[in-house]
Amino acid sequence: MHRSTRSAIVLASTGAVLALALSGCSSGGPDPAPTATETVTASAGGSSPSTATSAPSSSSAASSSSSASSSSSASSSSSGGSAGGGSGGDGGRCTTASLAGSVESGSGGAAGSTYVHLALRNTGSTTCTLQGWPGVSFVGGGSGEQIGAPATRDEASAHPTVTLAPGAVAVAPLKITQAENYPTATCDPVSADGFRVYPPGSTESLFVRDSGITACRSTDAGLLSVQGLVPEGQAAD
Repeated sequence: MHRSTRSAIVLASTGAVLALALSGCSSGGPDPAPTATETVTASAGGSSPSTATSAPSSSSAASSSSSASSSSSASSSSSGGSAGGGSGGDGGRCTTASLAGSVESGSGGAAGSTYVHLALRNTGSTTCTLQGWPGVSFVGGGSGEQIGAPATRDEASAHPTVTLAPGAVAVAPLKITQAENYPTATCDPVSADGFRVYPPGSTESLFVRDSGITACRSTDAGLLSVQGLVPEGQAAD
């Protein structure tokens, strides 16, 4: 009788323990497998855009920013690379300040007139150009005062664009009619000191000395006719 009672108590106790165990499993404890969620979140990347693994890490963001910055810099360099760059004035019109004038022998001319060459030398440090006819007139009195009429232009003469490297020379043949061809009353002759010369396109002049010539004060007695500038050695007269 006592043995049966002890067996019943043991069985009852075992059943209670099993019941408590089953009750503990169903009552909610710590998740035994948290790595399953991490694995899904890391590999899914589709249904949970707000999860931490869907956002780039700080190193990835820095890499992306650096890449964008490099791309922007390359674009900026490409668009700005063609900027700049200049000729420095080479090939521009020769200014009066960069020229020196002189008188050279010409062809000698015909009876009653003489041809000389007005020479303009590039004294600057860069190449420049001259094109057309210089303005020319007699000056005298030791003061640069103009005497008589200015030179007429021989527009039938050659007048190319002359490119002058530093030290190079362009010449304009100048025909000087002798003052003695005119009556004294018409000419009103006077000794000249030389010529006032305006390079083509310039409003500033050069003084070119030439002694031993006679000019006419009267503007009715034109003595000068000038041809277009050509490279030295290529003048026809």
